[in-house]
Amino acid sequence: MTDTRPAPLTGLKIVEISAFVAAPLGSMTLAQLGADVIRIDPIGGNIDANRWPISDDGTSIYWASLNKGKRSVTLDLKSEEGQKIATDLIAEADTLITNLPARGWLSYENLNQHREDLVMLRLGGWHDGSPAVDYTVNAASGFPIITGDDERPVNNAVPAWDVAAGLYISNGIMAAELDRRTSGKGQEITLALSDVMLATVGNLGYIAEVQATGKTRGALGNGLYGAYGQSFECSDGRQVMVVVISNKHWRGLGKATGLAEKLEMIGPLLDVDLNTEGGRFEAREAIDAVVRPWFTRHTAAEAEEALKVAGVLVGGFQTFEELVNDDPRCSVENALLSEIDQPGVGRVLAPRVPLQFGGTPVDAAQTAPHLGGDTAEVLGSVLGLTAEEIVGLSPTDTVR
Repeated sequence: MTDTRPAPLTGLKIVEISAFVAAPLGSMTLAQLGADVIRIDPIGGNIDANRWPISDDGTSIYWASLNKGKRSVTLDLKSEEGQKIATDLIAEADTLITNLPARGWLSYENLNQHREDLVMLRLGGWHDGSPAVDYTVNAASGFPIITGDDERPVNNAVPAWDVAAGLYISNGIMAAELDRRTSGKGQEITLALSDVMLATVGNLGYIAEVQATGKTRGALGNGLYGAYGQSFECSDGRQVMVVVISNKHWRGLGKATGLAEKLEMIGPLLDVDLNTEGGRFEAREAIDAVVRPWFTRHTAAEAEEALKVAGVLVGGFQTFEELVNDDPRCSVENALLSEIDQPGVGRVLAPRVPLQFGGTPVDAAQTAPHLGGDTAEVLGSVLGLTAEEIVGLSPTDTVR
């Protein structure tokens, strides 16, 4: 059993009113670090409550995976009474994360009247306030045009901007909490999904590249821009990804394949310096041609072993099924993962927050709640409502 340490954000109280990936991921990250997160949904759930994938009994595996360690409350958020209770919960918690429009009762101006030091983080779509989701933001980023083998746009299956936004959300809340402890003041924080994309495009140099050179890179398939990297099919039909960044990696590629002399001939022939990343990138097609036959004579396992021994960066491609069923890195052998019994889903591996403090991970992953399953407990313990008052809210406001 893995030794753990107490989560560092114990005592931080957060209300979340949101849907989809970014905001739930941000608040779940904070919950995994110890924050007490209460997610409030409309009765019956928000628009992500039944999102695929789903288990055999119809439970959303997606929803359960993004809401581990939280408490779930459902309220009639269209009614004044439901809005008042939600407002009281926010005031008690003192921190709100939402991706809903900040108007009416959910505006910072209104909520600030109930809690002067309120910290509220609101995630939007485009920076001008118009709606957007990960896939529509990604379409504008330029990345789909360079993903794949040609100029046909390919959207990434990973919702990268949602994931990055979720981590920005958790960082923003922690920064605001530190500021509040110093100044005693709260604040409204706004974050646009499109700005997460633009910040990343800029931070990775793509904006400056266009401005400085008048152009940018094209589609490279599985090639690595500015250095040498390529995928190769092996004799068993499986593929491996090879990456050569340093000169040590380059020498290792020649040693593992036994092709060092032939590889060194490429430099003079093409008039490039193979001791530089740029030179190897320029010579990538010739390098591919020289080493590809070696891969076709070896299985993926043989190729990976030889390259690893020689100090080359290599990784085999695998399916999700192979990752889960066959890869020991995706098992309880890895301190990141533990097994939980998730109601409606079954016994599954679940990650804790992927940070270790002093070499020790924080507490193990928790299950996600039933939608609305904590309504009575939260309204009673946090707001002091009686059982009669809770039952009187709505006959449908019960555990699903």
